[in-house]
Amino acid sequence: MSKLKNPDQAKIDKLVAVHKKHAANRTASKLFASIQSGNKNALAESITLLESTREQDQKMARELLLKCLSVSGKSIRIGITGVPGVGKSTFIESFGQYLISLGKKVAVLAIDPSSEKTGGSILGDKTRMTNLAINPHAFIRPTASRGSLGGVAQRTRECVFLCEAAGYDVILIETVGVGQSETAVHSMTDFFMLLMLAGAGDELQGIKRGIMEMADGIVINKADGDNIKKANLAKAQFQNAIHLFPANENGWIPKVETTSAVENKGMDVVWNLIESFANQTKINGSFDSNRDEQQLYWMHESVKELILNSVYQNKSVQKKLVALTKKLRMKEISSQDAALELVTYYENGKTKI
Repeated sequence: MSKLKNPDQAKIDKLVAVHKKHAANRTASKLFASIQSGNKNALAESITLLESTREQDQKMARELLLKCLSVSGKSIRIGITGVPGVGKSTFIESFGQYLISLGKKVAVLAIDPSSEKTGGSILGDKTRMTNLAINPHAFIRPTASRGSLGGVAQRTRECVFLCEAAGYDVILIETVGVGQSETAVHSMTDFFMLLMLAGAGDELQGIKRGIMEMADGIVINKADGDNIKKANLAKAQFQNAIHLFPANENGWIPKVETTSAVENKGMDVVWNLIESFANQTKINGSFDSNRDEQQLYWMHESVKELILNSVYQNKSVQKKLVALTKKLRMKEISSQDAALELVTYYENGKTKI
């Protein structure tokens, strides 16, 4: 029986050939020039390069990042988090379109926690923000964590520099889920926004104190219809709760505002709040010092990631790990002793080299 030929195979082969030729001619300088010209495809391609684990791609990505750093830093970086169902995507679409109406260019980066069991992730931001996604002055890029939040957070932070090099004035970084991703986003943004639902009371119990302490502003969303009265009550309760927390080192006192993303109301108030924060912290110097501290934080995070990868990618260590795993299963060694033995084995091997 003869093998049937795919009628579209010729087209596929042609596309593959074009892609290979493009990749072969790709350089950091060409990508940088395309990014600066506002080419969204080049920006998306560059971010994919950042996320690649191939050594060749990583080398080019570092070269590109260095070029982008020289023209970055001119945007306001805003982190946005909130409980599930608060309407983050609806808010971001409404807020993003409002900013664009002011003449801003808006980039939306989302950290999407993957399933621990299957590795699957949501990555649905472009389908949830349909109007913003097609706007020529907006760029949306979701990134799956694939079980390594530190790694994806580092990539997201690097994406910020690429977006700034492309001329985006406002960078919105969304945490799709809840958990430790808030700390990661807080450590790469200038203003950290906590979205909450109208109703207060139980909501004060439903959000971690640590997240509220990180917030530079709390926004009560869905303040429309029958929820307006509840939203105003929530605003008062959250404002009172904020005063119980220690004062911020930057001198900023967090504010609480209400919005309706569905009705596109309150977006101007939120933007005025962010501008007030930026103006005050730039005047007292904490805006720039915060970014300097973030640079140091991510240097240490990078060191941790590099060391971890170096250990687990070592073939000799991988064999040792198999042996230690068997001993653990046989209850011949404790997990702590196994870890110590593995690290010692690695260090001794590196010393000999």
